[in-house]
Amino acid sequence: MHVDLQEIMLSEQQIKAKVQELGQRISQDYRGESVVLIGILKGSVIFLADLVRCISVPVVFDFMAVSSYGSGTQSSGVVRVLKDLDHSITGKHVLIVEDIVDTGLTLNYLINNLKSRGAASLKVCTLLDKPERRKVNIQIDYHGFSIPDQFVVGYGLDFNSNYRNFPYIAVLKPAVYQN
Repeated sequence: MHVDLQEIMLSEQQIKAKVQELGQRISQDYRGESVVLIGILKGSVIFLADLVRCISVPVVFDFMAVSSYGSGTQSSGVVRVLKDLDHSITGKHVLIVEDIVDTGLTLNYLINNLKSRGAASLKVCTLLDKPERRKVNIQIDYHGFSIPDQFVVGYGLDFNSNYRNFPYIAVLKPAVYQN
């Protein structure tokens, strides 16, 4: 385990099993349909790549990049779109794929933004959820793990662009991000 980590919260095997379960549920719910998966950059990339391989219905994926953190650990609540979708979602079934839902402020902005574009349906899939941090009511349709209010990295999640490559999710030592 890396020296900056306090403990491993979710193992590679636990994540893999959950991603397969989510993929099966999504496939059942969208049976006979195609779905556009919108990965929220950069954190969702690894989750999206694994998830899409577990979905048996036709999928297209696109990406958005948004920022509400900067280099800190607390959401500022001000959302900036850094990269928008490449294709229209009008009339399509859309599934937002997030790595983690924390306060819900960024996701709430995304949901409202994407609803205004005329999607046939809009749902949310997240690997991690911190419900005790929620500031707005968000419906999460596909939910991986509820986790406590700890700063986690790995499997796409980062701190200052580091640690994304770990195949597990771990708690970062406070001394690393409180400096």
